[in-house]
Amino acid sequence: MGQIEDLRLFLLVVENGSISKAAEKMRIAKSAVSRRLGLLEERYGTRLIDRTPGVWDITETGRELLQRAKRVVGDVDEIEDDFVNTSADITGPLTISVPRDLGAAFLNNTLIAFAERYPEIQLTVDFDDRTVDLTRENYDFAIRIAPEAKGGNSGIRIGTVHHGLYASPQYLEAHPEPRTFDDLRTHQLLYFGTARRAVWNFVTDKGRQQSFEFQPFLNSNSGVFLLEAALKGLGIGRLPDFIASGALAAGHIVPVMSSISVPDWSIYLLHAEDRRLNRRMRLFAEEVKQACLS
Repeated sequence: MGQIEDLRLFLLVVENGSISKAAEKMRIAKSAVSRRLGLLEERYGTRLIDRTPGVWDITETGRELLQRAKRVVGDVDEIEDDFVNTSADITGPLTISVPRDLGAAFLNNTLIAFAERYPEIQLTVDFDDRTVDLTRENYDFAIRIAPEAKGGNSGIRIGTVHHGLYASPQYLEAHPEPRTFDDLRTHQLLYFGTARRAVWNFVTDKGRQQSFEFQPFLNSNSGVFLLEAALKGLGIGRLPDFIASGALAAGHIVPVMSSISVPDWSIYLLHAEDRRLNRRMRLFAEEVKQACLS
């Protein structure tokens, strides 16, 4: 047997939690599975599964091999799908991490349309802003908004996010519109984040970079919530276009200090650096890129 098939056997044993159950699924003798597992442990010079009497538990080394074996076996299976079964339906799992606000305010329709178009793909969408480990947590993609792609991952730039300062007309009726950074400091400022002392970066009308430090009136990790706060007249918020555009078009919020600009951020589709994009991933990448560029 080749190394790939030995890794496939190891995955099957772990997934079933039993050598005998794995043997049943493979339709071979339990002793053959046990022998091949022993040879695999001998090859790597370590115990992969603790199977002493009354104990059956994967070791720390076994867990590490499990994650890597999933990728290797998965890649081999995907090569078969891509180049052998080219006429077959596109099937299999696809797991994506998406920022909450970007998903809720912008990508929901695209994700739903993709699921409808490819019903044989088992799409899992995790709406979360945390930094995910694309290698260890078995995500195929993470969509993130950032000034630049994070190290350790490969990033496909799929769009641009523009930001601006906005407030409701009602707020500006009660508070004189700021003209300078000193004026802005006297206002109630709504900040995306949790910092007690926050920083916004701007570009002035003369093209000069300007950092603006302030104490937020209101903090939140939800841009949608900050928009609602701005609509209620609680202050001035720096909001991305995918959240602000609807309220701006309706006149519910207006730009503030439009002579300065906020540096654009990019939308990245990230995947593990050593991950080969299979057909499912390539299809998803193309559709979400089209949505973000349109």
